[in-house]
Amino acid sequence: MPRLDPLPRDQWPEELRPILEVVPENIDTALGENNIFSTLARNPELFKAWLPFAGHLLGGGLLSAEDRELLILRTAVCTGSSYEWGQHVRISLALGMSRETIDRVVEGPAAEGWSAHEAALLRAVDELHADSVLSDETWAALAETYDERELIEAIMLVGHYHMVAFALRSLGVELDEGLEGLPGT
Repeated sequence: MPRLDPLPRDQWPEELRPILEVVPENIDTALGENNIFSTLARNPELFKAWLPFAGHLLGGGLLSAEDRELLILRTAVCTGSSYEWGQHVRISLALGMSRETIDRVVEGPAAEGWSAHEAALLRAVDELHADSVLSDETWAALAETYDERELIEAIMLVGHYHMVAFALRSLGVELDEGLEGLPGT
């Protein structure tokens, strides 16, 4: 049950209407038709400040789309965020990630089939979630394939999606039609 209902289209603030009507490639519906955006739009100033950062991480960063989605999906698992999981399963599938890979994220970094780099990505999420810091081992594993800018971005990406999960779960943002929930919830 939502604690705050998404804003209906006829209540969208005029200054946000052009943003909420945008249809991004990776979502295929207007932003405002997604509960996350129409709920966060209840705070227009914060929404306008947050969106460029979120958009940069989602589509303008240095990490490959596959690495980004592995980090976000594992963050959804660690935080128990069904909404985050559902949105990013949809995005991951649209990117061409296999269903098997997506489902394996739930099992974590020790699951069979991950490359050393992929396992390090998932381990990084687990460590940041549990301890708010990467171990020296995980840092070194990621530094084998990432430069310093990518290392910073990976950590910031996980932290950002942690924050988003906190908001989604605390606000009670419900799954959009057609999104799947986190397995086991």
